[in-house]
Amino acid sequence: MIEKIPLVDLRAQYETIRRDIDDAIARTLNETAFIMGRRVTELETAFAAYCGASFGIGVSSATCGLHLVLHALGVGAGDEVIVPSHTFIATAEAVCHCGATPVFVDVQEDTLTMDPVDLERMIGPKTRAVIPVHIYGRCARMNDILTVTKPRGIPVVEDAAQAHGAVSETGRAGTLATAAVFSFYPGKNLGAFGDGGMITTNDEDLYQRMHMLANHGRTSKYYHEIVGFNYRLDSLQAAVVRVKLDHLDQWNDARRRIAARYNDAFSDLPCRCPEVAPGHVFHIYALRVPDRDRLLESMKANGIAAGIHYPVPCHRQPCFRDLPARTLPVTETAVDHLISLPLYPEMTEAQQDRVIEQVQRHFRS
Repeated sequence: MIEKIPLVDLRAQYETIRRDIDDAIARTLNETAFIMGRRVTELETAFAAYCGASFGIGVSSATCGLHLVLHALGVGAGDEVIVPSHTFIATAEAVCHCGATPVFVDVQEDTLTMDPVDLERMIGPKTRAVIPVHIYGRCARMNDILTVTKPRGIPVVEDAAQAHGAVSETGRAGTLATAAVFSFYPGKNLGAFGDGGMITTNDEDLYQRMHMLANHGRTSKYYHEIVGFNYRLDSLQAAVVRVKLDHLDQWNDARRRIAARYNDAFSDLPCRCPEVAPGHVFHIYALRVPDRDRLLESMKANGIAAGIHYPVPCHRQPCFRDLPARTLPVTETAVDHLISLPLYPEMTEAQQDRVIEQVQRHFRS
């Protein structure tokens, strides 16, 4: 029977660090401190230091983290927040949960990240924040984005859900704007064994406000300074992620090597490969090809689990049908041609050879 090749292999990762993970979970169970315990504080400190940020706040998910940042910035009813349409819907959901309206903009052709030109075009009197997305593990062009937003005093929040360890021209994701939000969803480059996330910031006042908001708005157990949320990261998830953090750079290096090998194999094919930039951490290897759906079917028929991220852009989602219609040509073209190939640090050359062979056979048939 032909071995199936998954898009992501979480078991393979677990097996490489099983002893450390099991020990960390056992220690946490013995401590019986499952909410706001020392494991959360340890991860907050370590992850902020890894990014080069002053503060970290563990949260129950990146979606909650984005909502928390926007709420702490005062985003509310009547406001607008500019986001790219080519992203997971959570980016826009967080805006809606504040009572504000997402304004969708296009992405750049080469990076598939927020287009600063379209961003500037769409800024208006109601614009209260901007959320660039470091899609697939590649940082948005933050210098160009901040050139647009800084003179106008508009806060920028990095959606770094896919960008643990990614680096831009000016620094590491998590330090490039007012605040940043990371996801610890299991399949991410740095994933928990359930939901979780982290906010980073260098703004102490914003940190203090978000820290209270995430824990019911309190400064002590029964004293609530403001009305908050239950957005806390639990200690078991923090313990797992803290173990994995020490391996993140090694795993990201492996991702880049695998991506470079794909690019070499596909260089003579009629497809568009993502650039293997030094700071790109390849959460997803997104290849742009003609006749994407036929390739997807042939991969699955041969035991290879390819995928599509994201086939319906946010501005075309039914839940946003009442927003003003916009045509976003780069986004609308890209989503019809993108296919995500298997990529994970533990992937063997033999597994990758099978993926490469299938892609090459598709183009040469």
